Amino acid sequence: MSLEASSPNSLGIVAIGRNEGERLRLCLQSLREFGFPTIYVDSDSSDNSLEIASEHGVPVLPLDPSKPMSAARARREGFRQLLAGNPDIDLVFFIDGDCQVESTWPQVAIDFLRDNSKVGALCGRRREQQPELSVYNRLCDQEWDTPIGEALSVGGDAVYRVSAYLEAGEFDPTVPAGEEPELCKRLRDCGWKIYRIDAEMTQHDAAMTRFGQWWKRQIRTGYAGYDVERRFQLGIFDRIIRSAFAWSALPVVMAIVTAILLRIAQFNFWHITALLSALLAVLLQALRIAKRAKSPTTSCKQALQYGCFTMASKLPIALGAIRQIIGTAFGKQARLVEYKSAESLHHQS
Repeated sequence: MSLEASSPNSLGIVAIGRNEGERLRLCLQSLREFGFPTIYVDSDSSDNSLEIASEHGVPVLPLDPSKPMSAARARREGFRQLLAGNPDIDLVFFIDGDCQVESTWPQVAIDFLRDNSKVGALCGRRREQQPELSVYNRLCDQEWDTPIGEALSVGGDAVYRVSAYLEAGEFDPTVPAGEEPELCKRLRDCGWKIYRIDAEMTQHDAAMTRFGQWWKRQIRTGYAGYDVERRFQLGIFDRIIRSAFAWSALPVVMAIVTAILLRIAQFNFWHITALLSALLAVLLQALRIAKRAKSPTTSCKQALQYGCFTMASKLPIALGAIRQIIGTAFGKQARLVEYKSAESLHHQS
């Protein structure tokens, strides 16, 4: 990293999406007021996303569907086209097409990066747009509530210093998910700092109203988490995956032990006690997580839901990791796991 980074003066925006529909319309409307050069990258949508982008006068880059789709690939190709047309930009704001940007964010980000020349990537507060719509949306809103200050990584919505982004080598298009922590590790290896500040940045629309969507999202965590840890040793997902395997194995082991005991001895009080102990351990861990999640802005009910769903997520995360382990053994490249579709927009007015 150079000792003195240039002060940022110009910002460009790369929005990415796949089947975002009305969410994309709201996203592009929120970007239009700023007047920054913007490009929309579409990952083979089957809805009207391309028409929506054209209606808003935003240049569109449709990705070649013959190659694997990923957010990393979309951001990488979108940035290159944006930079080709705007070679003087100092900063790039990557935003997901299911998000709306807060009106104050771009200037806050520019000012912060101007005053902090060693910061290579910056994000603010991402809020869930409709947390009251479903417990799954509420869980996402709690997930976005992360500590302020120097961080290991940013999320999908973030502003990068162009010089830092290029020095780190851009997004890796072979990473199907978890691409931000992977890039941020390279940024930190180059000497850049990552920051999250207490400023409103974006409103996200998870559009999760069904258990199946939540389940697939957890599978994606295990699938992609194992992939990036195996290849890049980030030290971020390994604890999550180890915990998922351990807690998922507990009831399975207890079931096997009980089955064996039933074969060799008459079922008695001690066998029932062993099974109840395993269930109690899971419940106590859920309560422990709920206690940590409780805050002035989080009710007891919401904290308890967070604890219970965190424990429930162990199994799908473990299954996702197993899926990737099997795929790796057979030489298969990790692919994107989707949990949303155009059909999930039915709740939008």
